[in-house]
Amino acid sequence: MKQEIRLQVNGDFYDVFVKPSETLLDVLRDKLGLMGTKKSCDVGDCGACTVLLDGEPVTSCLTLAVSARGKAITTIEGVAEGQNLHPIQKAFVEHGAIQCGYCTPGMIMTAKAFLEENPDPTEEGIKEAISGNLCRCTGYVKIIEAIKAAAQIIQEER
Repeated sequence: MKQEIRLQVNGDFYDVFVKPSETLLDVLRDKLGLMGTKKSCDVGDCGACTVLLDGEPVTSCLTLAVSARGKAITTIEGVAEGQNLHPIQKAFVEHGAIQCGYCTPGMIMTAKAFLEENPDPTEEGIKEAISGNLCRCTGYVKIIEAIKAAAQIIQEER
């Protein structure tokens, strides 16, 4: 039986009817039309579906939509400010860390949460932070470089 829930996504509120077993990933994509969060493995192994729930990265394919009530959800669509890309997004573009782009939204969401907690990260810290996100194109070197560069830009902006 479906129930109505209110979700706060990227600062906006949405009232949606969901089944108790419906995942946050499916609600974001199928009901709210937010296609930036990618559906890939659907078992929480790849990180492509990572979103922030109250600032913490979660795999939305394993998160029930009903459990997100009352929490702030941030998807890749909510990272940029209008047409201005977030420093992490800019760094991914500038460092070629977006080859096919499928893992990019999840990587950026994970990196965003990580850099908010670790403004001066080590390479090992970055590797550990993104260890739940799989990429089959870049070999991670460019992704790590992009996250390091984004950390510097964010520090300079503060």
